Amino acid sequence: MPLRRLGFLTIGLFDEAEPRAGHESTLALIELGERLGFDSAWVRHRHLQFGISSPVAVLAAATQRTRRIELGTAVTPLGWENPLRLAEDLATVDVLSGGRLNPGVSVGPPMHYDRIRDALYPDTGDAEDFGHERVRRLLDLVRGEPAGDVEGIEGFEVFSRRVQPHSPGLIRRMWYGTGSLRSARWAGEHGMNLLTSSVVKAEDGTDFDAIQLSHIRAFRAHHRDGATARVSQGLVVIPTDGATAEQRARYTAYVERRTPRTTSPQGPARMMFARDLVGPADRIAEELTALASFREVDEVAFALPFTFGHDDYVQILTDMVTRLGPLLGWRPAG
Repeated sequence: MPLRRLGFLTIGLFDEAEPRAGHESTLALIELGERLGFDSAWVRHRHLQFGISSPVAVLAAATQRTRRIELGTAVTPLGWENPLRLAEDLATVDVLSGGRLNPGVSVGPPMHYDRIRDALYPDTGDAEDFGHERVRRLLDLVRGEPAGDVEGIEGFEVFSRRVQPHSPGLIRRMWYGTGSLRSARWAGEHGMNLLTSSVVKAEDGTDFDAIQLSHIRAFRAHHRDGATARVSQGLVVIPTDGATAEQRARYTAYVERRTPRTTSPQGPARMMFARDLVGPADRIAEELTALASFREVDEVAFALPFTFGHDDYVQILTDMVTRLGPLLGWRPAG
């Protein structure tokens, strides 16, 4: 099927000595994405690292610099979040954006939990639930289910039983980031949208494409919308049509360093990584359309390589819009 929606994902790296420059670069890329005609821009969390630690705050700023492009998180690890407070933040940003926010979430304990637990949950660390129940709580609050039984006027203050502001359309734009068959099924059963990425669990076989395809089909089999349930695929894609010789050499070296991890499951969790796609847009288009999982979707959020510079990202985004997208049947928004 032709590609209907084209998005991109950035990690938003910054220099510890000058963090504003990195954040401004991220916002400038989102603005560029809107001008180029991208349908969506997504940011990723990096807690206690030198990447975006507060995507909701960054996207709040992006709402005031853009008018059309959709803004998403891919993904927010809920182990770091209080669902009630996050629901308030998400609804606020969605209202500021005019209904353009696409929150993506995931579950599981925070990375290095045993070493940061005392800072994150000093009193409740052993009691915290990092499973799907945390997502369900968030969905209920976003949907408008009561957060308590305080309501009405008390003195000069007015209280609401549900999260305020309430953004009615937000619940239809909640995404779940999955890498396992069980999570894909759960997301479908709970009516979410599905974010797939370049990482999956090798639960049954080691063919990345086949594993990802099984996740997409399991999700839709359990979703009320069936074959029309929304799925977005996120692979690392680096078109080089407009790149300089130096950039092409650097991009190729980057991919070569990362390729060995794609040949077999990695670590105790048996994680499988997709191969990064680098080269002329026509070759990338052929490689993408050869993937059964890609043929199953009509939305993508291609991930920008994490360690490149601002000018590199400008070239890659421009080539995605002017070269790669049209080869996949996509047309710029606006």
